[in-house]
Amino acid sequence: MATIQPVDRRAPSLADAQDARVAAHGSASHRHVAALREATGPEASRDLADAVHLLCAVYGRHPGLVQLALDHCPAGIVREWLREASEAFERERLFLVRLTAAVGPLPSTPGSSETESLLSAQRNAIETLAMSERRGCALGATIALVADWAAVRAVLGRAAARMGVEVSASTLPDGAAVARVIESVSGDPAAERAIGFGSEQLLLQNRGLFDLLDARASARADH
Repeated sequence: MATIQPVDRRAPSLADAQDARVAAHGSASHRHVAALREATGPEASRDLADAVHLLCAVYGRHPGLVQLALDHCPAGIVREWLREASEAFERERLFLVRLTAAVGPLPSTPGSSETESLLSAQRNAIETLAMSERRGCALGATIALVADWAAVRAVLGRAAARMGVEVSASTLPDGAAVARVIESVSGDPAAERAIGFGSEQLLLQNRGLFDLLDARASARADH
């Protein structure tokens, strides 16, 4: 007689839910990210330079999302994690600024005034997430950025390789560290919902940025 195996009906953890969220809505699945990672054609240099410049416009400023979240976080486990993440992301920010200088000027693209307006709106949205008073919202946005940065890093690495810029290893918190800080708020339904909201909104902003980059690449090709 066949043995009936028990079914594991445990609910997914907050960390599992976050991993699924990034997998479903993160930048890695965006078609323009894939195009930039494989960029080899005659427009590759301009498309990569455009990506670097716009990413720098959003994430190259100081203080950024992680630092703002740290500045508004009370003492405790989350603050300690944010402090480590902030130090690591500062190195990413400096790399981004250095790479922006290396790729040269922003490529001429139709609709530049609309681009600046959209970038300003994105910066405001990200700052609002970072300074939210809802417990868990800023943390959700930060952990989403840390997880999504791998896809961004792949694009930056491609641009750096074309320009001969050295790329150092990322020191951003790994998955285990992210899981620990997420689980530190487990059991607080409001905070759990806020983590999900902050994370979803940050991923939405990043995908919106790559939508904009995709549109700008198409505009240059048609011009």
